[in-house]
Amino acid sequence: MANTVLNNASLSTDQTQQSGSLPQDRIRRLVWKLSIATLLLMAVGSATRVMNAGLACPDWPLCYGELVPAAQMNFQVFLEWFHRLDAAGIGLGTIALVGLSGWYRRELPQWLPWASLFALALIVFQGVLGGLTVTELLRFDIVTAHLGTALLFFSTLLVIGCLLLPYQGTGHVGKLTGCSTTAAILVYFQSILGAVVGSQWALHQCFGSSQLCTVMNSHIIGVVPPTLVTLTLVVFAWRTSALHPRLRKLANMAGACLVAQIVLGVATFYLRLQVEPLTVAHQAMGATLLGTLVCFSTLALRDRQLSVISN
Repeated sequence: MANTVLNNASLSTDQTQQSGSLPQDRIRRLVWKLSIATLLLMAVGSATRVMNAGLACPDWPLCYGELVPAAQMNFQVFLEWFHRLDAAGIGLGTIALVGLSGWYRRELPQWLPWASLFALALIVFQGVLGGLTVTELLRFDIVTAHLGTALLFFSTLLVIGCLLLPYQGTGHVGKLTGCSTTAAILVYFQSILGAVVGSQWALHQCFGSSQLCTVMNSHIIGVVPPTLVTLTLVVFAWRTSALHPRLRKLANMAGACLVAQIVLGVATFYLRLQVEPLTVAHQAMGATLLGTLVCFSTLALRDRQLSVISN
């Protein structure tokens, strides 16, 4: 069933691309802009946590009862305020995505309006969680769900963008699709574990009072499965001579992101979160690795469908 849906989506996308759909080009550009804004949003969100700025604005959705709290503005207030501003912009952009998908639905793939509505539902839920993080005083499970939803929204945008890309696969993707999808799922859950560690300050708790060491160690041990699967993906991508150049580039990017993420993680651990930019970069690189794997998986699935249709 899933293969049939993807097959229809790919065929519909390819047919629309061949006709040179201007609405589809505009929507694709909007989706990429929203993806970049979402990555920035997650980085700023990480900065608000490590800088203890999560409650710098004590109310929600306003900040000190104002749209722009000029009188109270300092670095911490700015971080939380800018985080909300970016989130509001992404919300408006997602509403525009739904509107454009509905208005031009006859010129677009049939799946696009539904995918846009799903993205909007995620951003609405994300907004609710954002409010609860403030009103519930940064409760760790809500903070974790907040990041998990952001990563899911980010991944959804990337899937939409990759399905709208002009792409003619080579049909030689082999088993790389399953490998990249598995890696993406493992990286997602490893990111959730990282959010639990961060929201509970488990590293500080473990080093300071030997508490929550199990949480911290789970995240450390959890690095192994996604690392092995991602490395497997990179090696097999190198060994697949007829692989599409775009997929090869994404595999190389995934390998580079993985190495950078491990280096940042080790540095963050040994410096005990004392260098805030390292911690922010660690989370941002994790999201970038996830996004790279999601893009690879989406294009690989399109490539695989081409192989199935050809046979």
